[in-house]
Amino acid sequence: MTTPADAASVAGLADDVRSDFPALRDERGSAYLDSAATSQTPRQVMDAERAFVDAGTAAVHRGASEATGRATLAFEDARADVARFVGARDDEIVWTQNATDALNMVALGMADASAGLGDPRFALGPGDEILVTEAEHHANLIPWQRLARRTGATLRWVPVREDGTWSIDDARVALNTRTRVFAFAHVSNVTGLIAPAAELAELAHAVGATVVLDACQSVPHMPVDLAALGVDFAAFSGHKMLGPTGIGVLSGRAEALAALPPARTGGSTITTVTMTDAEFLPPPQRFEAGTQPVTQAIGLGAAVRYLEGVGTARLHAREQQLAAALMDAAASVDGVHIVGPAAAHERAALVSVVVDGVHAHDVGQFLDARGVAVRVGHHCAQPLHRRLGVAATTRASAYLYTSDDDVARFATALAEVRPFFGVTP
Repeated sequence: MTTPADAASVAGLADDVRSDFPALRDERGSAYLDSAATSQTPRQVMDAERAFVDAGTAAVHRGASEATGRATLAFEDARADVARFVGARDDEIVWTQNATDALNMVALGMADASAGLGDPRFALGPGDEILVTEAEHHANLIPWQRLARRTGATLRWVPVREDGTWSIDDARVALNTRTRVFAFAHVSNVTGLIAPAAELAELAHAVGATVVLDACQSVPHMPVDLAALGVDFAAFSGHKMLGPTGIGVLSGRAEALAALPPARTGGSTITTVTMTDAEFLPPPQRFEAGTQPVTQAIGLGAAVRYLEGVGTARLHAREQQLAAALMDAAASVDGVHIVGPAAAHERAALVSVVVDGVHAHDVGQFLDARGVAVRVGHHCAQPLHRRLGVAATTRASAYLYTSDDDVARFATALAEVRPFFGVTP
């Protein structure tokens, strides 16, 4: 249980960190509630990137110059920082363009394995099944659709309920001995549902399935130990966790990465090349073809160190406060309907709502005019919104720099939406 002193520390997190974020120094005092899409960047991350560029940019793992050595050391130090943060080994962290790229790399690697280009453990064919959920982000759905088409496997999904949620019991019904892949989000970017990843991984492994975790909305916001969760692969993005854009991570168990064919091939991935064949380096280098996002990786390493300085337990505790506050703000307004878990359930610090009589895009523009930045649309989850019976929702999402005043501004502006558009009960 949180002690009074701890509670004060948790509640004061935004006050402690906001001065580190230049973008939050807005004369209007705008509330940035779109961190689930892209977080703001602290000056410590900007400074780390700038210091690397100022000291001299160089290629990594190529050449024997002193500049190359310095760049490679900084690049690999960032990998070690990220590995430590998520409970992985250094060689279990692969740099990618973003989480979408990471998920595609797994699916494309399995497609190659199915064509005979890798370990048969990842080969799929007719009669095999790929399982996802109806709540997935398109990035964790479309790659599996295409893998099913390429291999003849069947794509199945765990259905969601009317509120957009699903349970471990629903997954238990859907998993069977034909399931070869189970891919799901640790935290839904629409409903805020936190899936019991460790228990789900255990269920999937019991039937011989490979587990792929979309960790985009969990790694930035709560303590995550991928080894303890027991998943085979996980993906997350730098720009959602205080880092730069253009950098993401594919994390995989060492033996799983060693068995997965590389989806990208070319320079820096090989040991030997002939005119007819190639042999590849061990992970992670076998997956990192071409010129790498060195500056971005260094920025992500700095973002991880910043989050470690804050403390992920403190951050998660604060976000639980913010989740409750966002829920209360939305629930207090007539004609506003919340999707996702009820207030009594643990959920991420985001809330997606439907406002009676007003399209989500109009809601978002009105809130923006009142100094509250939110996300509107289907949030790259069209099947989920179709199941909810709506074209779009309005989503407010918080992070460590979100203040109580930000949430209050959201509540006040949300209450003004229907009267402004002339919608009456």
